[in-house]
Amino acid sequence: MSQASVDNELFESEYEHSAVPADKRKSLLSVMSVWVGFPMIITGAVTGATLVHGLGFLRGILAMVLGNGLLFAYVGLLSILGAKDGYNFSLQASKTFGRKGYMVSSALLSTLVIGWFAVQTGLTGVSMGSAFGVNQVLIVVIAGILYLLLTLLGIKALSIIGIISVPLFLVLGVYSAIEAVGNGHAVMSYAGNPDSPLAFWVGVTLVFALFADSGTMTSDFTRWAKNRNHAVIATFAAFPISNLIAMIVGGVIAAATLSGSGDVFGVIVVKGGILTWIAVLFLFVNLGTVCSHCLYNGAVGWSHITGTKMRTMTIILGIIGILVAALGIWSYFVNWLNLLGVIVPPIGTIIIMDQLVTRKTSTAIDGNIRYQPFLAWGIGSTAALFANYQFPSVSTAICGIIISAITYWMISKKSSVVAPRTVASK
Repeated sequence: MSQASVDNELFESEYEHSAVPADKRKSLLSVMSVWVGFPMIITGAVTGATLVHGLGFLRGILAMVLGNGLLFAYVGLLSILGAKDGYNFSLQASKTFGRKGYMVSSALLSTLVIGWFAVQTGLTGVSMGSAFGVNQVLIVVIAGILYLLLTLLGIKALSIIGIISVPLFLVLGVYSAIEAVGNGHAVMSYAGNPDSPLAFWVGVTLVFALFADSGTMTSDFTRWAKNRNHAVIATFAAFPISNLIAMIVGGVIAAATLSGSGDVFGVIVVKGGILTWIAVLFLFVNLGTVCSHCLYNGAVGWSHITGTKMRTMTIILGIIGILVAALGIWSYFVNWLNLLGVIVPPIGTIIIMDQLVTRKTSTAIDGNIRYQPFLAWGIGSTAALFANYQFPSVSTAICGIIISAITYWMISKKSSVVAPRTVASK
């Protein structure tokens, strides 16, 4: 086999600027592995711990179930659209926002996920530094380079790391939860910490917000599915199954230890011996799953905007993310990333309304900018931000979704935006 053939097999086309051809689509297992490995992460366990710490165990579990149900509906519908056309998020958004208008939403989301790449890469260094006293910056650089190289392999790498990461989390996560319960307090009766109360619908929003960004960009992953059913199954494997498992593990640890921590890595690493090295492997694989997915989303988005290759943008954005993580300034971005996440759900909601309700299959990438989705996005996001500051006990995600959906439907009806039936351009 020639070197060129090996290179072609290793670095297959990522179809940054066109639909994924039918003969290049992946198997159900492959697409499901991409999504199932993403949410079953340490961050999910920490979120689950936060919910149980603030709501109590039973109410925390209920918030997890409702939040994941909302994610499944939202991401599942967007995934159907991704499998239908084979479009990545930028191309998908072009059908709704226009040939040039899509750049606003795509640039926002592609930048947000690079922010999360920097955050998770930074957490790799912090976790290793706290556990072993090693140089955090050195670990960040090493980890960041590994995550960048992984992402260069494209969609196939996201599938492979998912297959590795899920069994690791299942075994070590369940082990950590059992250890915590064996040496801790009753889990089911845990009522939460009265000093750290959490409004129930804010808890639901926390669950949704954890994957609002990449969930909206799900078509980057599910465009590889052979059909809509495969896309929905892959989404269901992530939400609720994978994400809920991670959150419950963290919630059990929090309830058993009477703390707000769902630190699976910390529980394992203190055991010493061979478990220490297994914990290190687990940390890098687990956070590597998050980082590679986020970097892939960002690279696909920015490559389409700039007219470049996904792998070129992977290197550029990866280096930027590593620098942000190494300098430690990632910690200042977390609150801003969460705040900007408030305005994300209306984007996906409007795409769903446009392509499944108001215009359905008649949508095509025509026109440079369509004002209707931007107006609905602005109103929905404003409502969500207003609720965030004025009504802190309500769900900003649900508020943004409902207001943007109603607004877009009303604007579409008012402007008679129903288009003649055409074939979506490929």
